[in-house]
Amino acid sequence: MADEDETDMALAAGEGALPSTVTDDLVGLGIADAVSQIPVTVSVRLGVSTMQVSQLLKLTRGAVLELDRGVGEPIDIYVNDRRIARGEVIVVDGRLGVTLTEVLDSSDADGQE
Repeated sequence: MADEDETDMALAAGEGALPSTVTDDLVGLGIADAVSQIPVTVSVRLGVSTMQVSQLLKLTRGAVLELDRGVGEPIDIYVNDRRIARGEVIVVDGRLGVTLTEVLDSSDADGQE
Protein backbone atom coordinates (compact mmCIF):
# COMPACT_ATOMS: atom_id res chain seq x y z
CA MET A 1 0.00 0.00 0.00
CA ALA A 2 2.91 2.36 0.72
CA ASP A 3 4.17 1.95 -2.87
CA GLU A 4 0.74 2.92 -4.22
CA ASP A 5 0.67 6.01 -1.98
CA GLU A 6 4.14 7.06 -3.20
CA THR A 7 3.06 6.56 -6.83
CA ASP A 8 -0.14 8.57 -6.28
CA MET A 9 1.82 11.40 -4.64
CA ALA A 10 4.41 11.44 -7.44
CA LEU A 11 1.69 11.58 -10.09
CA ALA A 12 -0.20 14.29 -8.22
CA ALA A 13 3.01 16.32 -8.04
CA GLY A 14 3.43 15.88 -11.80
CA GLU A 15 6.65 13.92 -11.50
CA GLY A 16 7.47 12.06 -14.70
CA ALA A 17 5.69 9.21 -16.38
CA LEU A 18 3.99 6.28 -14.75
CA PRO A 19 6.42 3.94 -12.99
CA SER A 20 7.20 0.77 -14.93
CA THR A 21 5.38 -1.34 -12.33
CA VAL A 22 2.16 0.56 -13.08
CA THR A 23 2.55 0.24 -16.86
CA ASP A 24 3.44 -3.45 -16.45
CA ASP A 25 0.23 -3.90 -14.44
CA LEU A 26 -1.79 -2.15 -17.19
CA VAL A 27 -0.30 -4.47 -19.81
CA GLY A 28 -0.94 -7.47 -17.55
CA LEU A 29 -4.58 -6.47 -17.19
CA GLY A 30 -4.98 -6.17 -20.95
CA ILE A 31 -5.68 -2.45 -20.77
CA ALA A 32 -2.95 -1.64 -23.30
CA ASP A 33 -4.60 -4.03 -25.76
CA ALA A 34 -8.02 -2.51 -25.07
CA VAL A 35 -6.75 1.03 -25.55
CA SER A 36 -5.06 0.09 -28.83
CA GLN A 37 -8.49 -0.96 -30.16
CA ILE A 38 -10.13 2.46 -29.59
CA PRO A 39 -11.07 3.98 -32.96
CA VAL A 40 -9.73 7.42 -33.83
CA THR A 41 -10.56 9.76 -36.69
CA VAL A 42 -7.66 10.70 -38.95
CA SER A 43 -8.23 13.68 -41.23
CA VAL A 44 -6.10 15.64 -43.64
CA ARG A 45 -6.52 19.38 -44.13
CA LEU A 46 -5.43 20.66 -47.53
CA GLY A 47 -6.15 24.26 -46.63
CA VAL A 48 -8.73 26.76 -45.43
CA SER A 49 -10.84 29.36 -47.16
CA THR A 50 -12.77 32.13 -45.43
CA MET A 51 -15.77 33.84 -47.00
CA GLN A 52 -18.91 35.69 -46.12
CA VAL A 53 -22.23 33.83 -45.99
CA SER A 54 -23.40 35.80 -49.04
CA GLN A 55 -20.43 34.40 -51.02
CA LEU A 56 -21.13 30.90 -49.72
CA LEU A 57 -24.74 31.09 -50.90
CA LYS A 58 -23.59 32.00 -54.42
CA LEU A 59 -21.45 28.87 -54.82
CA THR A 60 -22.58 26.54 -57.58
CA ARG A 61 -21.30 23.39 -59.18
CA GLY A 62 -17.90 24.05 -60.75
CA ALA A 63 -17.06 26.93 -58.39
CA VAL A 64 -13.40 27.05 -57.32
CA LEU A 65 -12.47 27.65 -53.69
CA GLU A 66 -9.04 29.19 -53.31
CA LEU A 67 -7.22 27.78 -50.28
CA ASP A 68 -4.61 29.39 -48.08
CA ARG A 69 -1.89 26.90 -49.12
CA GLY A 70 0.35 26.97 -52.12
CA VAL A 71 1.26 24.04 -54.34
CA GLY A 72 4.01 22.02 -52.70
CA GLU A 73 3.37 23.35 -49.18
CA PRO A 74 2.93 20.68 -46.50
CA ILE A 75 -0.59 19.74 -45.46
CA ASP A 76 -1.74 19.08 -41.89
CA ILE A 77 -2.70 15.66 -40.56
CA TYR A 78 -5.06 15.48 -37.58
CA VAL A 79 -6.06 12.71 -35.20
CA ASN A 80 -9.31 13.47 -33.37
CA ASP A 81 -9.02 17.15 -34.34
CA ARG A 82 -5.47 17.43 -32.96
CA ARG A 83 -2.69 18.21 -35.44
CA ILE A 84 -0.04 15.51 -35.14
CA ALA A 85 1.93 15.68 -38.39
CA ARG A 86 2.55 17.33 -41.74
CA GLY A 87 2.81 15.64 -45.08
CA GLU A 88 2.57 15.71 -48.85
CA VAL A 89 -0.29 14.56 -51.05
CA ILE A 90 0.54 11.54 -53.23
CA VAL A 91 -1.40 9.20 -55.52
CA VAL A 92 -1.47 5.50 -54.64
CA ASP A 93 -3.15 3.14 -57.10
CA GLY A 94 -5.36 5.94 -58.39
CA ARG A 95 -6.37 7.10 -54.90
CA LEU A 96 -5.13 10.05 -52.86
CA GLY A 97 -2.75 9.38 -49.99
CA VAL A 98 -0.42 11.30 -47.73
CA THR A 99 3.27 10.80 -47.08
CA LEU A 100 4.23 11.95 -43.58
CA THR A 101 7.14 14.36 -43.81
CA GLU A 102 7.14 15.58 -40.21
CA VAL A 103 5.66 14.11 -37.03
CA LEU A 104 5.08 16.90 -34.54
CA ASP A 105 6.01 16.61 -30.90
CA SER A 106 3.36 17.53 -28.34
CA SER A 107 4.51 21.15 -28.00
CA ASP A 108 4.26 21.72 -31.79
CA ALA A 109 0.92 19.92 -31.96
CA ASP A 110 -0.49 22.20 -29.25
CA GLY A 111 0.15 25.30 -31.35
CA GLN A 112 -2.64 24.51 -33.79
CA GLU A 113 -2.85 26.67 -36.87
